[in-house]
Amino acid sequence: MGKLGDMANKAKEMAKGHPDQADKGVAGAERVVDERTGNKYDSQTDKAADAARRSYGDGGTTQR
Repeated sequence: MGKLGDMANKAKEMAKGHPDQADKGVAGAERVVDERTGNKYDSQTDKAADAARRSYGDGGTTQR
């Protein structure tokens, strides 16, 4: 696996160990994208955030 894949795997493992911090990062990234695009892609950012949360075990249930 390349360096990017290795970094992604490390990030996933860190997120699993610190889900509260990971959720803050996901929510912040989602908010920034929504602000910069005028919420044009809100449904897509919601889906991406939910997928990210599921990947570290939150199940996409945490509210922003």
